[in-house]
Amino acid sequence: MDDRTILIPRRTPESAAMTANVRRAMTITAALNRLTYNDADEVRALFSELTGKTVDDSFMLIPPFYTTGGPDITVGRNVFVNQNCTFYDLGGLDIGDDVMIGPNVSLITSGHPIEPSRRRAGVTAKPIVIGRNVWIAAGATVIGGVTVGENSVVAAGSVVTRDVPPNTLVGGNPARVIRSLAG
Repeated sequence: MDDRTILIPRRTPESAAMTANVRRAMTITAALNRLTYNDADEVRALFSELTGKTVDDSFMLIPPFYTTGGPDITVGRNVFVNQNCTFYDLGGLDIGDDVMIGPNVSLITSGHPIEPSRRRAGVTAKPIVIGRNVWIAAGATVIGGVTVGENSVVAAGSVVTRDVPPNTLVGGNPARVIRSLAG
C-alpha cells in the first residue's frame, strides 16, 4: 500500500456504490458487445455513456470489451482498442492520445490485500497511466500503480508490474526493458 492506493472495505457505502457501478457497467457493456466493427458511432456513444465523458470521433474500439466501472476511464484522441480487452478502472485509468491497445489486453487497477487474513476484507486500487503514442501489444497485462511512458511499446504477453520509461520496449513476465526506441 502506498499513497496512491485506495482501499474500499466490504459492507460499506463505498462498496455498495462500487457494486452498483459494476452492475451499470455490465448493462452498458452487454449492449456494446452486441455491436460490430461497422457500428463505430454506436460504440463511441455507448463508451461515452459508460465513462460519462464524450470520446473523440477518432476513438475506435472493436467489441467485445469488458470493464467493471467506466467513470474512472479517460481516453485521449486517436485511441484504438482492439477486441476482447478488459479495463478494471476503479483506481483510475488515463489513456493518452495516439495509443494503440492490442487484442486481449488487460488493464487492471484493482485487486485485494495480499495478506491472507485481509484478502476478503475489501478491494484495493491504484491508477494506471498510459502515455501518448504507446502501443500495448496483444495479451499484455498492466497492473495498477504503473505508468507507461510516452512512445513506449509493451510486447505481446507481457505482465507490467513497474513503470515503463518513455521511449522503451519492455517485455516478459515481469516486464523488463529490452531496449531504447529511437524517435
